[in-house]
Amino acid sequence: MVIIVGGGWAGCAAAFAAAQAGARVMLLEKTDMLLGTGLVGGIMRNNGRFTALEEVWAMGAGDFLRHIEGVARHRWLDFPGHRHATLYDVTRIEPVIRRVLLDAGIDVKLQKRVVGVLKKGNSIAGVYTAQGDTFSGDVFIDTTGTAGPVKNCSRYGSGCAMCILRCPAFGPRVSLTAKAGIEEIRAGDGFPHFEAMSGSCKLDKKSLAPWLVERLEREGKVIIALPEHLHKHDLLNKKACQQYNLEEFARNLILLDTGHAKLMAPYFPLEVLRKLEGFEHARYADPYSGSKGNSIRFMAIAPCDDALQVEGVDNLFCAGEKTGLLVGHTEAIVTGFLAGYNAARYLAGKKPLVLPDSLATGDIISFMHREMKKPEGLKKKYTFSGAVYFQRMQELGLYTTDVELIRERVARLGLLNIYKKKVL
Repeated sequence: MVIIVGGGWAGCAAAFAAAQAGARVMLLEKTDMLLGTGLVGGIMRNNGRFTALEEVWAMGAGDFLRHIEGVARHRWLDFPGHRHATLYDVTRIEPVIRRVLLDAGIDVKLQKRVVGVLKKGNSIAGVYTAQGDTFSGDVFIDTTGTAGPVKNCSRYGSGCAMCILRCPAFGPRVSLTAKAGIEEIRAGDGFPHFEAMSGSCKLDKKSLAPWLVERLEREGKVIIALPEHLHKHDLLNKKACQQYNLEEFARNLILLDTGHAKLMAPYFPLEVLRKLEGFEHARYADPYSGSKGNSIRFMAIAPCDDALQVEGVDNLFCAGEKTGLLVGHTEAIVTGFLAGYNAARYLAGKKPLVLPDSLATGDIISFMHREMKKPEGLKKKYTFSGAVYFQRMQELGLYTTDVELIRERVARLGLLNIYKKKVL
């Protein structure tokens, strides 16, 4: 049995991959919905994420990924600093992915907040929840993320912004890795302060002017120039999503249509926003306190190798933000598939897979882990869509939108449909 703790994009991808490889899988999520920040994100395939998603598709993730494409609102969308993005509908995605997992035979348990582990020697034997349940397993995957809890949002931000993670309602994040007795990489504990705010807010479309909504839904984006005294340079440095730390995002309000109106700033004062044409009645859908702050991310990272196996525990893997300073849904899905597949390989007594550096999905993991050993590397964020890693992708010739070329690369490495092959 593979037990995955955390039902965000990384956890869902890991669960699907492990099941596809032949394992029995249980997914434990503390809230009443899957996908975590994926419920308010919505951006895929922008810049190098196109390449990364096609790599993992060629490796056998297509039966999972096509369902995301099925709820896309816009494709091949360009906005400042980003090309050929897909925007999926955040208001429709969760039931779709939940059904995908259930149809794959995965035991999905919601409102099960894991608060501790049972160990046997150097292995985890089981986990127990705040609700009094105990679940035994053979291998575990930590996809609990790095955002919150409220005390961290208060210490490093402006208090609980009442975001989609809903810690006050469902309890604070608990790290499976930490509960297993492993010392995590924590902001401020002898490391540089690498914490950052979630990078965007969501506005309720019904609160915006009809002409603005019509344009947003037709074009997929709206860019509104701000008066100079409202430029947001100071906000951009706080964003987890450093691929959006561009001059255009400081000088303009940039909205994307993800079902909600996605405002590309970590927060923006509502009383100021309502002075702009079309926003006179604006209201935040996420976070509810979008006037003053957002959730704080990257508070606890698991020490792991390039196979995503956590150091110090024999049968624990991790994915998503737990693996390092990775930003984005695609990054979570890529690492989720690798962790889920490797968990199944562990059960089969096989050596875990390390993705080669000749693929962007392998190179980002090894590069990030090397860089995080340096003080300056801990101050950066790593994503296929921009900043330091997308630049590296282009320099190495890894970035391409040629799907056939991507499949040929994967095939030459003997990894075509690897995630579809049963190992158990």
